[in-house]
Amino acid sequence: MMEGWRDHILLEFAPKIARLTLVADPDSLLLEEGIMDSIRQRGFEVMPFEDPVTFRYVYESGFRSRWERGAGPDLIVTLRSETTDLGSLPYDLFYAGRRLSFRLADIFPHLSCPVVDCLDRADLDDLYKAQEKYAPGPLSDNATKDFILRHVFETAPEMIKEPKDLLRVLIRRHYRRQVVPVMLDEYLIQLLRQIDALADWPLEEIVADRDAFFAFLQERWPAFLDRLAAEEGIGNSREAVGPYTLALKGPVDLPFDDRDVQVYLDRLFLERILRPQNHDAAEVLIKTWAGVGVRFDPVADRRDRLAGLIDHLRSAVPPWDARFADWLRFARAWAEVTVMRHQSGSAAAIDDADEEFIKLQARMDAAFAAWLTERYAGLINLPPGPPPMLHHVPRYLARLIGDGPKGKVALLVMDGLSLDQWLIVREALLMRQPRLRFRESAVFAWMPTITSVSRQSVFAGRAPVLFPDSIGTTAKEPVLWKQFWAERHLASSAVAYVKGLGEGDQEWVKEIISDPQVRVAGLVIDIVDKIMHGMKLGMAGMHNQVRQWAGRPYLSSLLELLLDNGFRIFLTSDHGNVEAQGCGRPGEGSLAVSRGERVRLYNDAGLRESIYREFPAALQWKPIGLPGDLLALVAPTRQAFVQETEHIVTHGGNTVEEVIVPLVQIERVSVVQTWAPKVSNNGFPD
Repeated sequence: MMEGWRDHILLEFAPKIARLTLVADPDSLLLEEGIMDSIRQRGFEVMPFEDPVTFRYVYESGFRSRWERGAGPDLIVTLRSETTDLGSLPYDLFYAGRRLSFRLADIFPHLSCPVVDCLDRADLDDLYKAQEKYAPGPLSDNATKDFILRHVFETAPEMIKEPKDLLRVLIRRHYRRQVVPVMLDEYLIQLLRQIDALADWPLEEIVADRDAFFAFLQERWPAFLDRLAAEEGIGNSREAVGPYTLALKGPVDLPFDDRDVQVYLDRLFLERILRPQNHDAAEVLIKTWAGVGVRFDPVADRRDRLAGLIDHLRSAVPPWDARFADWLRFARAWAEVTVMRHQSGSAAAIDDADEEFIKLQARMDAAFAAWLTERYAGLINLPPGPPPMLHHVPRYLARLIGDGPKGKVALLVMDGLSLDQWLIVREALLMRQPRLRFRESAVFAWMPTITSVSRQSVFAGRAPVLFPDSIGTTAKEPVLWKQFWAERHLASSAVAYVKGLGEGDQEWVKEIISDPQVRVAGLVIDIVDKIMHGMKLGMAGMHNQVRQWAGRPYLSSLLELLLDNGFRIFLTSDHGNVEAQGCGRPGEGSLAVSRGERVRLYNDAGLRESIYREFPAALQWKPIGLPGDLLALVAPTRQAFVQETEHIVTHGGNTVEEVIVPLVQIERVSVVQTWAPKVSNNGFPD
C-alpha cells in the first residue's frame, strides 16, 4: 500500500533518469508544495509551460546551455492542458524529453473527480488517508461531497441541528483558516437551509467568508455583553441593551456561552480576531468568563495579551518542513506581538515579557532562515489560487476582473510596509471610516527584499529572472505593468500607474481614477519607506510615525475616491522592515552592484566570497528566481552593514518582518439592520 498520494508520482522520479521530462499535468499535481520540494531535493527543477516566449528564454539560458557544458539540474516541464496530449509542446522538447502523465482519477478511482479536483492540493493528504482507511466503493457527486466534508473538513452535516452546533463548526473552521471549495459550501448550505432554527442566519455570507463570519460575531458581541450584564443584575434599563446597528443580517442573540464556543473565544480575543468592547458594567463583566472580550484596564490588558500571545507562539513556531501557509499564520500573530511590545504606555508589559520576547524572536529567526533555505524556491511556480508570492498578485487580480467590461481593480503598493505596521494603519483607517472591512491575508516578498527586485516583480507579474535588464531600477515599472495587462487584452488607456503617493494634493490622482476608461490602477505609496529610511528612534519611533501619518486624511480619502469610482481595492507591500544593529561596513567600494544596509549585491562570486570571509555570520543567498549573476550577501540576523554603533530600521534581508507582507482587500459595508431588544416589565430584555 502506498503511504500517500504523492508516492504515486514521486516513484517516477529518480536522479539522473533523464535530463528532460515532460509531464501532462491537467490537475496541477506536480506543482503541489510537498511534491515540488521532494522533486527539487532529488535534483530536478520544475517549470510550467505557459508563455512560450518566457519559457524559451529560461529554458535556453538556464538549462540547455548549461547541459551542453555538462552542468545544471535536470528539468521537468509541466503542461496544464485539459488533455494529456504533450504534442502542443515545441518540437525539440517533445522528441528530446521523457513523457509522463498524471491525473487525479488514477489516485482517487472511487471518488467523483470533479468534486476532488476542487480541493486545494494540500487537502489531498487527508482525503487519501480516509480513502485508504474506509475503502468506500464508487461514490456519486453528493456522496463524495459528504465523504470530503466529514473526513477532510471535520464537518458532519447531520450533527448540526441548532445554532450552537453551527457556531462551533464555523468558529473552528474559520479560526483554522480552512479553505473549503465553493462546490462543497453550496452543498452544505443547501443542507443547512432545511433546518428551521437556522432560517434567519446569513449562511451564504458567513459559511464561506471568514471575514464576514467574524464581523458577524463582532457585531453581536455587545448584545451578548448586555444580556450577560442583565443576568448579573446590572443594566436593568432599556438604555443598557441596545439598539444595535448591524452590517450583516441575521439573529442578534448568539449562544456565545456554549462551553465549546467559549474555548475558541479566548483565542479569538487574544489574537484580536475579535476585539474587546467597552461596557458600563466592565468592572463586573471582567470577572466572568467573558472578561477576555471586555475593555477595562489598558495596561493590564496589553500585559496579559502580550504574555498570552508569546506563550501561544512558543509552541507555534513552524518547523523547517512546514507549509508556507503555516508561516503566513505565524507572521500575523507575531505582528500583533510586535505592535504591543512597541506601543506607547505599555512599558510595564514590555518589561515583564521582554526576555521571553527576545527568546521567541531568536527561535523564530533561526526556524524561518532554515525554512527559506529549504522551501522558498518551491513557492515560485505554485498553481493558481490565493497568491503565495508577490509576482502572483497581478494574475490573481486578472482572474477577478475577467473579461467583463465593468470590472475595475486598484492595487495599492505601500512601499516598505510590514505586517505589524499594517495593523497600525488598519486601526487608524477604522477610526476615520468605521464602515471599512478588511479581508486580510499575506504573501511572500522576493529575496532580497529590496524595492528594485520585489516591487518590480509586483508590477511585472513575473519572477525577477525575467526582467534582468531593469533589476537595478524601478523606472520600467509602468511599462511592465501595462505589458502584463496588454497580454490579457487590456488597452493601454485602461491601465494606470502612479507612484510617489502618500502626501500632498490628490487632485491629479483624482483625475486619473475618475477616468471612465481606466479599469486597472497600480498605485505606489512610498511614505512609509521614506519614514523608515529617516528613522533614528528604532521600531517604537517607526510605529509612532506610521500611526501619525495613517491618522491623517490622505489614505482614507484615497480609499474613498477609489471605492466611489467602483474599484475593488487590494493593498500590499513590496517588503517589510526590521530594527537592526550595525555589524560594520564592507570595504568593496564601487565594485558592489548595490550597497544596501541589510544586503549587498554582487555580480562576481569571488568578490562576494571575499566579503563573506569578513562577515562569516552573513548569508550567501542563492539566486533563486533571480538573474544568475545577481549574487546577494545578506547581513547577519537583525544586523546591518553599517557602523557598529548605529541602530537603524531597514530592509533587504530574510527575517519574517521583511519577507512576509500584507495582502488586504478593502471594502465598504452598508448597514442592513438596526435592532433594539424588547424590554419586559422588569426592565430586562425578553
